Amino acid sequence: MADYPCGRKSVGERKGPHASCHHPASLRGTMKTTRYFEEQVLRKRPYIRREWCERALREPVRREVQPDGRVRYWSHVPELNKYLRVVTLEDGETVHNAFLDRSFKEQRS
Repeated sequence: MADYPCGRKSVGERKGPHASCHHPASLRGTMKTTRYFEEQVLRKRPYIRREWCERALREPVRREVQPDGRVRYWSHVPELNKYLRVVTLEDGETVHNAFLDRSFKEQRS
């Protein structure tokens, strides 16, 4: 596998200055993610598609800031007829967690 711009040699290299890298970008698209999301969330929930998470950030039906500063976004996933909750870090763009939220009810105005 080719070297990455940061100098990382492989997807598995997680030591030293590359411990927090989330490469390769070509596998992730342009969405920023945490190591937890890449290694745990997608492994435990392989049905979650990155494009659904990206859509939730772009076009949420609801957005809330948690007491710890992380941001929750909800989006309807028409393919499943369910709502996806995406949790980002405080920056509002780095995806940390995502799951289908069975208890979410969209507020009607």
